[in-house]
Amino acid sequence: MIQAVIFDLDGTLVQTERLKALSYARAAVELCPYTLQEGEVVEAFKAVVGRSRRDVAIALIERFHLEEKARGRMAEFGVATAWQAFVQVRLRHYRSLLADPEVLRTNQWPHNVALLEMARRAGCKTALATMSHCPQVQRVLDILGWQGKFDFIATRDDVERGKPDPEIYQLVSRELAMPPSACLVIEDSPAGVQAALEAGMHVVAVSTPFTRAQLHAAGLLPADRIVDEPALLPQAVAHFDANLAQASKIP
Repeated sequence: MIQAVIFDLDGTLVQTERLKALSYARAAVELCPYTLQEGEVVEAFKAVVGRSRRDVAIALIERFHLEEKARGRMAEFGVATAWQAFVQVRLRHYRSLLADPEVLRTNQWPHNVALLEMARRAGCKTALATMSHCPQVQRVLDILGWQGKFDFIATRDDVERGKPDPEIYQLVSRELAMPPSACLVIEDSPAGVQAALEAGMHVVAVSTPFTRAQLHAAGLLPADRIVDEPALLPQAVAHFDANLAQASKIP
């Protein structure tokens, strides 16, 4: 029986991959020497999502010929490479997006948020295990009115090693006083899935347009534990606890 449901934040409860893609797109448009549509960059970002900032930046610089204008911004940011300048331009756009509370409110994943609400009503412990830092997490919780919805919150500041290391899920298990076998994790990325599995927990992966291909290619979960369509979330959850199946339906 599942007694605790643990959620990732970025990409699972909030569509941050979409916002990150949009920030890269706006930075690329700013630096591109020719007319570029944001949608072109968003599509290109899907091929590199999950890679390091350096790798993503270099790939997009090469794809859209951003080198010259990025180099022209190096002194502005006090950096030594074009990719670092591109990253700084992109971060400005990302911070601007996140500064608007309405952006966060309109970029929730309703099926996963519905599961969070109903798991609480079903008497399960709920927790957050995120690689975002504590101030960022608290801002998201404040804007979305989610303070008090989690019995425990673990952030990047609480662990030495990030996902796919299992440390953050092991920490949540201890703090909730729940054995891993009683925990169900809702994740959206291969790194998060691997971390939860290595912690000995049950996992359902709810894919996004940015993580779908990687989740299926990783081979970490059987196909029926990877949810590509929100309507199938109850079926995936029911495998572990029939009482939670109804919880994952969008009202």
